[in-house]
Amino acid sequence: MKALVICAGGGIGDVLLATPVMRALRARYDEVVALTAPAHREVLAREPELSEVWSEDASFAAQAGRIAAARFDAAIVTWATLRTAALPFVARIPVRVGQARRLYSRAFTHPVIVRSERGDRTSHWTQILLDYARAIDCDIADAQPSFPLDDAARAEAARLLAAGGVAGPYILLHPTRGIAHVRSRWPAGGLAALGRALIAKTNCALVVTGTAADASVAAEIARSTGALCLAGRTTLAGFGALAERAHAVVAMDSGPMHIAAAVGAPTVGIFALQSDEPDRWAPLGPRAAVVRATYPCPPEHRKETCPDFACVANLDVPRILAALGGLVDARAEPA
Repeated sequence: MKALVICAGGGIGDVLLATPVMRALRARYDEVVALTAPAHREVLAREPELSEVWSEDASFAAQAGRIAAARFDAAIVTWATLRTAALPFVARIPVRVGQARRLYSRAFTHPVIVRSERGDRTSHWTQILLDYARAIDCDIADAQPSFPLDDAARAEAARLLAAGGVAGPYILLHPTRGIAHVRSRWPAGGLAALGRALIAKTNCALVVTGTAADASVAAEIARSTGALCLAGRTTLAGFGALAERAHAVVAMDSGPMHIAAAVGAPTVGIFALQSDEPDRWAPLGPRAAVVRATYPCPPEHRKETCPDFACVANLDVPRILAALGGLVDARAEPA
């Protein structure tokens, strides 16, 4: 028996948080294939429960034909659009699971109402996605996302650290969120202050990460703190390996935050806006914590529309350091 998971929307975190669904399906199906955006293939490239990872980069007819030829028994669409809902329908997959209450929902044999539409504001997104698997009697007890690492990723991290002169313990700071159009007004000053406080608190080196598009913000923080800037210089797997060997990771709510937690790094996730939802999007891992919003921004200031991100310029550094201290102390305790 074969199952398809279509997770071709959202960002890195949305794809990563779908990996428990793949594990749940694997308990029942002999093969599980994922279809995702080309930019997100690396999130799933080493996922052991997947037999293949396909890219959502073909025409509708070509993609539907490929899916039909594979003769899947079931499909789950974790991020539905008209196209992704129609693909398994046109491919005549007999069991099709996806979101209810949408115009395209009639394409699913098992439409599932998302918990938030029933007023649930606290369930983690992994549990919301697992409701799709539960609709066809697949479930798992451990909903922690999976991001396996290999020797190549660890070698990449070692090379970058050696080239940057970082030989001892370091804190990894990921200071951005994956929202391209807000980078021009993302305040680096508050994050630089956080970086200096992390260095003083831990006596560790500081390594700042980000995408190539984040390089100007990350470089400004690095100049102010003396940190090593690796923005735009790592693969996603390389970032995961850097997180794995870090003393700790401090990250804004983002896909890399979820990766750091998934590889087992002590991870502090910062949810700066009052409109953020840390219960739903908290990093999941053996050592993870969240710092909730304290800055009194208006509720209409959302991550996509905030005009100034004053909350980021005025981070509650003592609370972040306290959360970090709890994680690092816990890491030092004997098992």
